[in-house]
Amino acid sequence: MDEFKKEDGFKKFLIIWLGELISNIGSGMTAFGLGVYVWQLTHSAVDVSMVEMAALLPAILLCPAAGVLADRFDRRLLMLLGDIVSSFGLIALLLLMNKGHIHVWQICLCVGFSSAFVSLLDPAYKATITDLLTEKDYAKASGMMSIASSSKFLISPIIGGLILAIYGMELILIIDILTFVVTVVAIFSVRKSLAVKSQIKKEMNFFKDLKEGWLIILKAKGVLLLIVLVSALMFYMGFIQVLSKPMILSITSEKTTGILQTVVACGMMVSSIIIGTGILKRNYVNVMGASFIASGITMAGFGATTSMTVIIISGFLFFASLPYATTCIDVLIRKSIDNDKQGRAWGLISLISQLGFVIAYVLAGILADYVFNPALVEGGVLADTVGKIIGTGETRGIGFLLILAGLGLVITALIVFKSKVIRKMETPKEAESRLEAIQSLQSKSFLSKDI
Repeated sequence: MDEFKKEDGFKKFLIIWLGELISNIGSGMTAFGLGVYVWQLTHSAVDVSMVEMAALLPAILLCPAAGVLADRFDRRLLMLLGDIVSSFGLIALLLLMNKGHIHVWQICLCVGFSSAFVSLLDPAYKATITDLLTEKDYAKASGMMSIASSSKFLISPIIGGLILAIYGMELILIIDILTFVVTVVAIFSVRKSLAVKSQIKKEMNFFKDLKEGWLIILKAKGVLLLIVLVSALMFYMGFIQVLSKPMILSITSEKTTGILQTVVACGMMVSSIIIGTGILKRNYVNVMGASFIASGITMAGFGATTSMTVIIISGFLFFASLPYATTCIDVLIRKSIDNDKQGRAWGLISLISQLGFVIAYVLAGILADYVFNPALVEGGVLADTVGKIIGTGETRGIGFLLILAGLGLVITALIVFKSKVIRKMETPKEAESRLEAIQSLQSKSFLSKDI
């Protein structure tokens, strides 16, 4: 298996990665387009957050079950199934839009259905990458995966904004559906030519497997704490995920919003390319903590003003800092859990870590519409205090929320720096075993002298 990985693994990874890149561009266009579409339809941050929630929640809740399936069945087959069936939700949404008079709950239903089957992809995809690569390629592959993920923010918004302004949401959905075809072909070509590791055949028991996945996480030192910190990161990021579009759309057009999101997302692409060269090889904890701090400061800067120049610079630096954190987290977890158990582990990891997103999506729209935005309009309770600093207006409350979220990220970074358990995750297993052996011998020596 190691010999196979060295010779062909990275080539197979590139094929899957290219398919995911194309799929992410299509999905990013739909996500951007729906955010603008719903805001223009209702001018409600709550409605925007409801659609975002519908896209996120099913995938999160089903990820543990998908992780169990990824350890038991052909992971590439699960990826194929997830891509094909998830497209049905987009087709239904397209048909409803063509009929006219679509409601937000219908959008949520279609998006939720698609999201439910996308949940099959994530654990299988991540576990397959570990199947294909040697440990020395993990950081490089993670950087390339960040490039694929960043395409949602880098390429999709500018294309989606132009299409939305000229043709409408329907064409975006058609393009997204077509990208699934390309992705399926890429995955199928790898599945046909790549030998699949045989799985141990035994009776299916989801609850038992989920319990095993939980025990795997508990046994891997530092992983659980790292997941909790990631959940905190997702919580603060959820606010900018939901609220950035309404904030920007209140001061500019959808076309300009798409261009702006593309420009700031160039930061993620630049960092992902740098990481993809293999530059990150050590000091993962320090790099992760520093990236948390940078993300927090720049998120606060993003919300602090209506100046497009400051928003662009802050947004660029915010996205530039994220790949360093995600790559370090990815590498530390992969090094701590055996490959044959990673499907179950990644499913639960996705569930726990993204709970922060769920909470943020629930709170963001409510806090924006009913608390902070009313407080920062003329005559609002914060207009004469906070408003004197960041200004007042329709969505300045959103800006204040992003400032508070940025401060929360900085506090999370301080926890990362002080955690001895997380720092031990960087220690190679061989060195850790030797250290434990030395400590054991020293303990025995001390006891013998004492006696």
